[in-house]
Amino acid sequence: MLGGLLGFVATSALAGILAAAAVTPVLALSSVAATNAINVFENLPSYLAIDQLSQKSNIYATQTDGTNVLLASFYDQNRVEVEWDAISQFVKDAAVAGEDPRFYDHGGVDLQGTVRAVLRTASGSATQGGSSITQQYVKNVLVQKCEVLQDKTDQDVCYLAATETTPDRKLKEMRMAIGLEKKYTKNDILRQYLNITGFGGTVYGIEAAANYYYATTAATLTLPESASLVAIVNNPGKFQLDHPASDTNGGANGYAANKSRRDYILGEMLTHGKISQEQHDSAVATPIEPIITQPSTGCKTAGSNAFFCAYVTKQLLHDPAFGKNQDSRQLNFRRGGYSVYTSLDLDLQNAAVATLAANVPSTYPGWDVGGVVTSVEVGTGRVLAMAQNKDYSQDPAVQSTGANYTAINYNTDFDQGGSSGFQPGSTYKVFTLGEWLAEGHSLNERVDSRRKSDWGVFKDSCNGNASYVFNPKNDDNESGSNYSALQSTIGSINTGYIGMAKKLDLCGIRKTAEAFGVHRATLGPLAQGPSSVLGTNEIAPLTMAAAFAGIANDGTTCTPVGIDSVTGPGGAGIPISQSDCTQSVSSAVAAGMTYAMHRVMTEGTANQSYRNTSPRVPMIGKTGTTDGNKDTWMSGASSRVATVAGVVSVTGSDNQRRIYFESGQAATARHRMWPDVMSIANAKYGGGSLHRSISQDGSR
Repeated sequence: MLGGLLGFVATSALAGILAAAAVTPVLALSSVAATNAINVFENLPSYLAIDQLSQKSNIYATQTDGTNVLLASFYDQNRVEVEWDAISQFVKDAAVAGEDPRFYDHGGVDLQGTVRAVLRTASGSATQGGSSITQQYVKNVLVQKCEVLQDKTDQDVCYLAATETTPDRKLKEMRMAIGLEKKYTKNDILRQYLNITGFGGTVYGIEAAANYYYATTAATLTLPESASLVAIVNNPGKFQLDHPASDTNGGANGYAANKSRRDYILGEMLTHGKISQEQHDSAVATPIEPIITQPSTGCKTAGSNAFFCAYVTKQLLHDPAFGKNQDSRQLNFRRGGYSVYTSLDLDLQNAAVATLAANVPSTYPGWDVGGVVTSVEVGTGRVLAMAQNKDYSQDPAVQSTGANYTAINYNTDFDQGGSSGFQPGSTYKVFTLGEWLAEGHSLNERVDSRRKSDWGVFKDSCNGNASYVFNPKNDDNESGSNYSALQSTIGSINTGYIGMAKKLDLCGIRKTAEAFGVHRATLGPLAQGPSSVLGTNEIAPLTMAAAFAGIANDGTTCTPVGIDSVTGPGGAGIPISQSDCTQSVSSAVAAGMTYAMHRVMTEGTANQSYRNTSPRVPMIGKTGTTDGNKDTWMSGASSRVATVAGVVSVTGSDNQRRIYFESGQAATARHRMWPDVMSIANAKYGGGSLHRSISQDGSR
């Protein structure tokens, strides 16, 4: 049989069809007769495109000077695809010399190597390689196509077909290799081979291998480093360099297995004239000393920015621009090589992180304490800061080591970070104020604000009128019986606001809140009973920040977004969902709201935050304290930035006025944190007038 095979090869070569002759030994090992070999081979599919490879996606923040700062990377395969000029010539020469010395001479299939491999296989020896670089590339591409399949069964079937050791599979691989070489240049094929091939574990491609094993780039690899990395390709499990305790290929024996293969490649490079004798000898004498550099992966590597990073990844998973459903979006993100440029302002973020660290401990004896700061740009919805007093971890084992670890993002909705939200207290009163003005009432109009246990029936055009049998008190036990809407806002008078709501439609108050984008963190409907006027709905801090930005934006609210732009692997922009800006209330109503809320800052319950902010620009604000002082809030905005700062009870209901941190009373931490962030915001963004001229009675 072997004689017949060689005879057929010789005959075909004489006939001028050398490429087809190279596959004839494989055909002979299959069930195809030699006389039909060429026809069968020519009818096999030959097209294989050099497609985009799976590679890691990166999330960035941008510094004031325009410099991008990497927050985190995500990948199934740690790969960074690079161009020809970004790969050391040593790597290219080592790959050719070690894997396929006749690469630049054959047409995709190495006749000599193939015949040798087939003869050894036919004679009963172990299956031999003999694959050219082009064939190896084809195999890797076919495997890549399998790995993007979402169904595990389909993936397993595909992988078997791409890797099984059979003459039929080898034949198809050869046909595609020949077809590939007709379409692409040798350099293109070699470049993509070096980009696609595995270097052990989740490390794929020469750039990631250079980063991981030697803390350098593919362009700057030395000769011995290049040969050492190319050695891994031959058998990653045997030759990879990240198991220093290995008996056969570890630090104690100088990575003996890898060194043997490396030195073989160096010898081949010398034989083929790619390096000099001096270069060869120096490289062989160089010890193998890997510098293993673990790549960042996942939001945990973003440190104090991790919760914002997690918020961004959730936005990606909800954006149909990245796939038809969350599973496909997740897959695309981890394999798509995206660069995600976020809205995070590192100056504000660093201020938020620093003030939380200074004012709210990550744990407190007997109390599950939470601290939050989030900032939104007015008029765009861009999230500028998002921080909390916890360390980020998704690992249950890590979380079990201390209450300082969590993956729950207290600033966002449940579907964006797992939080059920918190009662915002009196900061919610601004929506009753908006409805008050929208229904034609003035700031100077007075209401019955006496304390009473039975407030009677409240109008509710949506759910039916509601009775309110309850005796809410005022924070400072104010007993005034005839407060104006402005006085009730400045002093945050609970009974004044219940009196205002008595003259309004509770359904209208709820709709005004919804017009500012306010919703429960669990995404359930807002409660609209009389008690909700005082802020009993559980709402995410980010939602409240966006609403206050809407008030400051002449009544136009923009949905929060954490992503400015996204580019694909080639640098082309990817369309993404934008902030949706809608008119929440009229300009006249917004003017009345901002006037009253500015007075809250200058002479009301938020004066402490106002005094401590420098530089000052026109600002609005509203404080909030929930029953039993378990949650305390400061929410406010300039014409450019809105910020919410708060101390919350994640679980339990401790009285913050009885608790003291190192920085001071827990209940007043909000007034230390909010100014720290807004001082940076005012210095950087400035701020203009927030309300137009209004008459003495509060009308426009």
